[in-house]
Amino acid sequence: MSQDRTAVRERAEAVLRQLAGEHARLREDQWRAIEALVVDRRRVLCVQRTGWGKSAVYFVATALLRETGEHGPTVIVSPLLALMRNQVDSAARAGIRARTINSANLDEWDEITAEIHAGAVDVLLISPERLNNPDFRDTVLPKLAATTGLLVVDEAHCVSDWGHDFRPDYRRLRTFLGNLPSGTPVLATTATANARVTQDVAEQLGDVGPAPTSQPGRAGPRRRPAALEIGPDTTPVSGPISALPDRRLGLAAARAGTSAQALVLRGSLDRESLRLGVVDLPGPAHRLAWLADHLDELPGSGIVYTLTVAAAGETAEFLRSRGYAVASYTGQAEDADRRAAEQDLLDNKIKALVATSALGMGFDKPDLGFVVHLGAPPSPIAYYQQVGRAGRAVAHAEVLLLPGAEDAAIWRYFASLAFPPEEQVRAVLAALSTDRPLSTQALEPVVDLRRARLELMLKVLDVDGAVRRVRGGWLATGEPWAYDEARLRRVAAARTAEQAAMREYATTPGCRLRYLRECLDDAGAADCGRCDRCAEPIFSVDVSEAALRAAQAFLGRPGVEVPPKKLWPTGLEAVGVPLKGRIAPAEQALPGRAVGRLSDLGWGGRLRELVGPDAADVDVPDDLAAAVVEVLKAWAHGDDPWPRRPVGVVAVGSRRRPRLVGSLAGRIATVGRLPLLGAVTVTAPGGPRGNSAQRVRALHGAVTVPPDLAGALAGLDGPVLLVDDLVDSGWTLTMVARDLRRAGAPDVLPLALAVAG
Repeated sequence: MSQDRTAVRERAEAVLRQLAGEHARLREDQWRAIEALVVDRRRVLCVQRTGWGKSAVYFVATALLRETGEHGPTVIVSPLLALMRNQVDSAARAGIRARTINSANLDEWDEITAEIHAGAVDVLLISPERLNNPDFRDTVLPKLAATTGLLVVDEAHCVSDWGHDFRPDYRRLRTFLGNLPSGTPVLATTATANARVTQDVAEQLGDVGPAPTSQPGRAGPRRRPAALEIGPDTTPVSGPISALPDRRLGLAAARAGTSAQALVLRGSLDRESLRLGVVDLPGPAHRLAWLADHLDELPGSGIVYTLTVAAAGETAEFLRSRGYAVASYTGQAEDADRRAAEQDLLDNKIKALVATSALGMGFDKPDLGFVVHLGAPPSPIAYYQQVGRAGRAVAHAEVLLLPGAEDAAIWRYFASLAFPPEEQVRAVLAALSTDRPLSTQALEPVVDLRRARLELMLKVLDVDGAVRRVRGGWLATGEPWAYDEARLRRVAAARTAEQAAMREYATTPGCRLRYLRECLDDAGAADCGRCDRCAEPIFSVDVSEAALRAAQAFLGRPGVEVPPKKLWPTGLEAVGVPLKGRIAPAEQALPGRAVGRLSDLGWGGRLRELVGPDAADVDVPDDLAAAVVEVLKAWAHGDDPWPRRPVGVVAVGSRRRPRLVGSLAGRIATVGRLPLLGAVTVTAPGGPRGNSAQRVRALHGAVTVPPDLAGALAGLDGPVLLVDDLVDSGWTLTMVARDLRRAGAPDVLPLALAVAG
């Protein structure tokens, strides 16, 4: 039945006023999207800047669809709990009843499912990972797909492995799309997609064919997508699409009853409220000092982004020591602590939230006055996404980048977590080709991949139809699967190009906002007239002597704890290693110490020079030897001292850096007036970082305590210091300590120069 479009728009404007206030009016493209969804039941892809009002589109559309009484709830696929909480609060302002199903509210699933079936829920928010939870996928998802009134894919750039925050679970939307009732409208939204990402997102959303019954877990045959219709009031999609000749730009037509073409609304990425600048400083101490001197000059409250968890904690601690009310926010923090930190920022109780990228997509604080980056993200797209948090509802906001020489090393580390080589993938597929599912932990002894990388690989294989997640773990489907090495190479090349572009952003002589917009293929990019290139810089590079001395003293403090291992990895018996359960207390090491982490703002750079993958083997430098002495003093007399003073020093016989470790052990023995008892031989190769099971497997039987060292240990009445250069997985020190204790050492105190991570 046709609808009066004028009446629909009037009602849409009324709902918007409930959401955003009496003076709110729909933008023309917001109305075009709502009209396409509500009146024409079409599929819409919105590529619009942060703050444009994409959430208003789907909340208004939800209200209009639900008012008819003919449509089920809107399902929003959203990537972060922080975003979900914001969305639930926003919906309530318009009288829209929103609920969320996520890993933090398992005990509410049955209640929420019952509310959905009773028609009491207008909006259901789920994470993409929930789409492949076996219980949710098999019991909730089929009914949900059959009753969905509108599907919203928020932060849709996550669909694309060309995007800056690829989430393979998003690609499971193809199955959800294929099971939607005929004529169900679909909205995909993102603020950060260049032409290539737009193209890939469009293809993923368009490839919705249901899986043939003969191929369980495998996506249906790929179909040539229909052409995109670009809204006449929007910027046409442009950019290096020719780089992918095998992929046409477009969304597949929806199933019967929908328009033959999907509507793409791509607008300008200009942000008139943002003033961008770069403050180039010599090192980490200068950057912390600059923040301490200038944070009060930044308007309102805001976010200070760091590249690592360690840097977030250090920065927040230092700023608190200088009198600022700040909190830290990382993915490693407890959910309750993250919620409290978010709320304090929303309520302007703190000057800044010092955060990693865990605080990113969807965090909504309209009056956020500034975003400062201590270290550059690895791409202009990711940078634009994060700075877009600022200046939504204020006249101007400050956006500042403080790049560091260590940024490239951090980028390289995260790049090392990319999709693994084919032989490792094939090993996993072979291990899963049985009738018994294997958990991720059980797979670790089979393939030398860290847990996060292994889980990412399994998710990609699941989306590709090669494996399937079931109760108890994973099973291979037996379907043919090809390793797309050419595509992986292109993605890696794109990442390298993005890093080069981010370096260029810091030094570009031209307009900074125009540079970012051009990186996102915004054809209407022009000079902003506000940034530190278009106008005079607002902030100087000067730091006060007092702040610099305080920062140098803060970052110069050596010493981090090295916690002992207490449990063996799972699944060792399956690969011939007879170890399981708890490590016997009589074979454990005591808590240890290191000078610092490789990711530390202070000691990190210096330590990477000594123990990085390309570092030469040299005698321990005087400054590091002095730092070790300070660590030992603090260990002996601090708040958590060692239980007894060590009575001897033992070195780990390093294959990569015997000179460094040997000289360090010798210096410690001399300063501490302790006997240097000898070195333990370790024949297992160091190699790249792998998982715990593989490391223990390699070390088992590879540690030798020489007879003279064993004899010296037998008569000791106190602990020995076990000296190494780098604590990576922690298993080398654990296995060596175990053998030392079995040889007679009363206790073992591990001591290293650096901790990885």
